[in-house]
Amino acid sequence: MLRTDNSGFSADFSNFTLLFGNIPRRDMIKVANVVGARPQFIKCAVVSREIRGNPDFEEVIIHTGQHYDRNMSEIFFRELDIPEPDLNLGVGSGTHAVQTAQILSAIEKTLQDIRPDWVLVYGDTNSTLAAALAAVKLNLRIAHVEAGLRSFNRSMPEEINRIVTDHTADLLLAPTRNAMELLAKEGLAHRSIQVGDVMYDSVLHSRQLAEKKFSGQDLVPWDRFYLATVHRQENTDRRDRLQQILEAFSEMDLPVVLPAHPRIRDILSRLPLGENLKIIEPVGYLKMLMLISRSEKVLTDSGGLQKEAYFNGKQCITLRDETEWTETLENNWNILAGADSNSILECMKKEITGPQGNFFGDGRAGQKILATLKNF
Repeated sequence: MLRTDNSGFSADFSNFTLLFGNIPRRDMIKVANVVGARPQFIKCAVVSREIRGNPDFEEVIIHTGQHYDRNMSEIFFRELDIPEPDLNLGVGSGTHAVQTAQILSAIEKTLQDIRPDWVLVYGDTNSTLAAALAAVKLNLRIAHVEAGLRSFNRSMPEEINRIVTDHTADLLLAPTRNAMELLAKEGLAHRSIQVGDVMYDSVLHSRQLAEKKFSGQDLVPWDRFYLATVHRQENTDRRDRLQQILEAFSEMDLPVVLPAHPRIRDILSRLPLGENLKIIEPVGYLKMLMLISRSEKVLTDSGGLQKEAYFNGKQCITLRDETEWTETLENNWNILAGADSNSILECMKKEITGPQGNFFGDGRAGQKILATLKNF
């Protein structure tokens, strides 16, 4: 059984041989970093930075092309100082089945050619699922960063992606104690290690860069505003839920700034919008951090933005009926409002009732991931 110290990081690899046998290694450990969407670029940046500073590792970055818009892709690589992808599969958009199948087909040949020691997948996107399925069929070892999250809402495509990936992966890199407990309940404790949250590492690293880059700049024309994002299928594909959310935005006491990528902009163009909703172009990671920092509150259905709000000391109103990040609910730092306009407006009135907890590690998740890959 793997054991953790008080920080949650496993330092005991005594059962490695029993679990996996003696696996021959090259002098350097080759890691295939598979990314395809904004949250994965952010998480990959943390690990990539550690790999480039460690002579025991080499890296191949594979971009599936799931997010292909420049503001959803290239800008993140530049701002986060991630090397240009070694390979871009250029898959683009499509239904869940079509997109997953195209990534699965394209990445199989790539992994066959590369033959990495580890395939690193992140989060819960179609890129995550497809890369994990391709790797396991090729008998390549898979490590899942941000393992163990559960919303218990099986209608969410992301929930299915993360469950299948966790049960496929050889190594589950969990961000929190709660994630570890959920993995244990599914019989996965023997391959789970708590390393902390790479997004916390990222915010700590990037916040000063963002403040320096945007110091003194007016990011938006409004001095006081709420920041919002809406992208989950459960909200955007259901007209009733989306209209309720938009109605709540229209009745708020401050402008609601909503960076919208092309798919969401297209959906919103067909709906009546209140003057209070201020749609802007998609923004890069550093600008988003500054928008969070300067906003009054955050409204979102994004798991990543819930945490980014938390890490920046901002209250978040989550436009869903559940969250994977239950730790953030403590003391009203995050409040589940669903998609009912009255509920959203009532939740906006609630105050924070106490301090934040220390749930997400110590800012060294990237270091711990590399140590685990080297010794596991």
